[in-house]
Amino acid sequence: MKAAVVFEKGSIPQYADFPEPETLQENEILVSVKAASIKNLDRARAGGSHYSTENEIHQPKIIGSDGVGYLENGNKVYFFSKKGTVAEKAVADKKMTVPIPEELDFSIAAALPNAVMGSAMALKFKAGLQPGNTVLINGATGITGRIAVQIAKLYGARKIIVTGRNEESLQSLRELGADEVISLQSTDDDFKQKIKEIHQQTPIDVVLDYIWGHSVEMILSAFKGDGSFSHKTKLVTIGGMSGDTIQLSSQILRGTDIHISGSGLGSWTKEESALLFSEIIPEMYQAAVEGKIKMETEEVDIKNIEAVWNAEIQSGKRLVIRI
Repeated sequence: MKAAVVFEKGSIPQYADFPEPETLQENEILVSVKAASIKNLDRARAGGSHYSTENEIHQPKIIGSDGVGYLENGNKVYFFSKKGTVAEKAVADKKMTVPIPEELDFSIAAALPNAVMGSAMALKFKAGLQPGNTVLINGATGITGRIAVQIAKLYGARKIIVTGRNEESLQSLRELGADEVISLQSTDDDFKQKIKEIHQQTPIDVVLDYIWGHSVEMILSAFKGDGSFSHKTKLVTIGGMSGDTIQLSSQILRGTDIHISGSGLGSWTKEESALLFSEIIPEMYQAAVEGKIKMETEEVDIKNIEAVWNAEIQSGKRLVIRI
């Protein structure tokens, strides 16, 4: 079969022949793949730089961690697989498949779940978002941040504040449900002052962070208490594009009711992971069908995988490989 294969660690995936996979266990099923999205996770795993591959002995492997296609009985499904997905055929665990509504395009069905993992899981399980909450999404102009705005709205957030650097993308988030926008290109003082003002007017219940680094330091500084009772705020970090470490003042933690956690692979319980496939992704697929969630993709044929691997994709779009 044809597949996108990394033959040497750190090299660009190649369109090549590769042995067809076989189902070896009762829980495994074969999928005829039609599309698979390419995420930062896939690039990192392919390049051997992701923490999950640190102790892995590299062998030629198919790229991709999830995809969409048809089962042997003709059912249309999304699936997750650790054995590679950007190929004509892939093996999936039955428990990690989700039916796809007939009305939903394969490209959207392939692109949406990863963004849902990076937003809904954090909002639902780590932040415990409740209807009426005020949410701040830090670094919201990326693909997952844009989905987070829409899911927060679906989950009943009363007010959504977003931050970002790209002014055009930042303003476009208003159309998706954002109520206030704050530019990360503001001066530190202006940024912190804006956060303080909003927090005083409508206390922020949840901070969903996609970039970490200095912006989180400023947000925490803006929340810093003065010894009186403070509002309980949950900060959930999902990414570290602005740096993997921050300086955290002990005074902020002692004087502020702030709860910091993270959301990502390894942080969810088995029960939460199961709900991702049985409830959350199906719910978001239906929302996409109904036009309540919008996502943009850039489609490329698998034959062109080498040319597109390091190409710059338009901001706000997810690269989807069609097979």
